[in-house]
Amino acid sequence: MQLKSCQRGFTLLEMLTVATILVILASAVIPMVKNGMIRQQEVELRRDLREMRTAIDNYKAMADQQKIKSPPVENNGYPESLEVLVEGVPLTGKAIKMRFLRRIPVDPFTGKAQWGLRSAQDEANSTSWGGGSVYDVYSLSDRKGMNGIPYKDW
Repeated sequence: MQLKSCQRGFTLLEMLTVATILVILASAVIPMVKNGMIRQQEVELRRDLREMRTAIDNYKAMADQQKIKSPPVENNGYPESLEVLVEGVPLTGKAIKMRFLRRIPVDPFTGKAQWGLRSAQDEANSTSWGGGSVYDVYSLSDRKGMNGIPYKDW
């Protein structure tokens, strides 16, 4: 049996070099993946807020046109809660209900289907709901967006 003078395989130095390169590449990719995940959550938050605000506006428009059972006068045509938008409101003169939302969306940053609410009587920057009607919604997250604006101000 003869031994070959050159054996095939990798040296320890080559293995360490490859491992070091892989660690450097991984450390560059991880922040990009984290930013991508945050960006996706921000897109979802914007979509959820737009969906709820559109539902509130549609409710108000139909109430003003008297196409749905009118809310109490002190609500100025706005719904009493987000649940009303999901449960639906009877159409005027008909037995069917008009639904404005399928469900209350989950806030991607808090993980809950709970949102901050403002009524038409509340101040624009109010953090407490005065009750009665839902004029606007906002996130209850304490975090700031990638643009530096807190999510609750979106």
